[in-house]
Order: sequence, then C-alpha cells, then structure tokens
Amino acid sequence: MVRVPRFAGLLAAAALTAAFAPQPARAQDAPAASVPSFSAFQPVSTGGFPDQQIYYNVRFDKLEVKPQSGRYGYEWDAEAWVGTDYDKIFVKTEGFNNGGAGRSAFGRTPRWESAEFQVLYSRLISYFFDFQVGVRQTVEPIARTYAVFGVEGLAPGLFELDTQAFISQKGEVSGRLNAFYDVLLTNRLVLQPRFDINVSAQRVPELSTGRGFTDFELSARLRYEFTREFAPYVGVSWERKVGETAAIAKREGEVRSKVYLLGGLRLLF
Repeated sequence: MVRVPRFAGLLAAAALTAAFAPQPARAQDAPAASVPSFSAFQPVSTGGFPDQQIYYNVRFDKLEVKPQSGRYGYEWDAEAWVGTDYDKIFVKTEGFNNGGAGRSAFGRTPRWESAEFQVLYSRLISYFFDFQVGVRQTVEPIARTYAVFGVEGLAPGLFELDTQAFISQKGEVSGRLNAFYDVLLTNRLVLQPRFDINVSAQRVPELSTGRGFTDFELSARLRYEFTREFAPYVGVSWERKVGETAAIAKREGEVRSKVYLLGGLRLLF
C-alpha cells in the first residue's frame, strides 16, 4: 500500500474546494441596467456651463384651414426662438385670411382679418415664466407699430399662458391673453382646449373696436402625434365679438359670432 504525503492531500482538498466554490460574476454577465449608458445623456459643451449653451426651437401651434359658407379661410400661429436657458430672442407671427374677397384699386383681393409679426427679447424671471419686451408690427387690417410687454410660461396646473400688453405709435393701449392646455388621452392622442381674449383701453375707429373687452375665441383641437414633431389635428372654434366692439359690428353689418370646423397641422422643429 502506497502512502500519500500529507501535503499532497492538502493540495487535493484545496483544488476540490476551488472547483466547487461559487464564481464571482463577470462584468459582461452583470445585468444591463447596472451598467450606465452614457449614450442616454446629451453632450455638454466644454466651452461653458449647460445653462449657457445655445438652443433653438420653431413651433407652429396653428397651421390650419377654416372652411365656412363655401370659402376656405386659413390661419397660422407660430413662434421661433434662439438663446440660452436665461436669455432668448423670439420671433412670433400670426394671421387669418377668411377666404373672402374684397375690393381694391387692383381688383379682387383676399380678405385679411389679421396679420402680424413680433421680435422680442425674453428673460427668465422664475422657474416657469419669461418676461418679454420688443416690437410688434401689424400688416392687416391696418399697419401699426407697437411696443410689446408680456409674460409667457406655464401657470399652475400646467396651463401654457401668453399675456401681452401693446402700446401703438399713436398711444393706443391694448392687450391679449392666450391660454391652452394639453389633455393626454393616449400616448399619441392629445386634446387641446384653448382660450384667446383681446382688450382695448380706448375706442379705435380704424379697427372698428370699442373700449373694454373686444372679442374672444374658444376652441378645441384633437391631434394625433405620429411623432412629437408632426401632428395633424381637427377641431372646432367659436369666435365672438363683445361689448362696444359687438355694437360697432352690428351697426356696420358685420357678423358678431362665428363657428368654424377646422383642420391643420402642429409642427415642431
């Protein structure tokens, strides 16, 4: 009988222990969630802090057709901005052509109810609001230049607000408020109720407006977001002139209340 040295037995026991001991997890065997994915983070410029980076955005809230009585009106409401988290330059434009026809020295022309452009400097004044100041130029129904002061942002409840006060080169003071809210029905289907109202501090005969609240619009748009950047929609809109402006419209034979069915696109760039 062959005797096995004691140290050889110890080596054999150590080998067996190592063979059956649980192995530590390798890096490639670890769950995917435990490995941070740096591709999920946006690159940060090394030239400054993140809040000093330059961003831009272009948004069409309205790009729509409003058919009524055999005519096809069209309306747009858009804005673009460039800047940092704290300071931005905005360009805003909106307008409406009711699809009717008027008379001019050159014959029949489309009838514009409104068309304007704004250039604004915007400064962040709180976590949710920007203060804006700049110039507004109306093209239709008459040409006017205005100084603009306003506040834009998210009110409690995540209502998006845009309030503005205007002072024209003739000293006319007016203002307006736009408010809307997105109701998420599904991941892609969104209902947006919206309220717009205008006010004037004095009568302006050239614009057929009186003192006080002049007109408002209640509307709702149901959009389907194929992507966040592209969303067709359908909706309904009710426009109503009120107060002295409604009385002026009645004397001039103008319609004081209108209801439109509409369809259009909401675009982001």
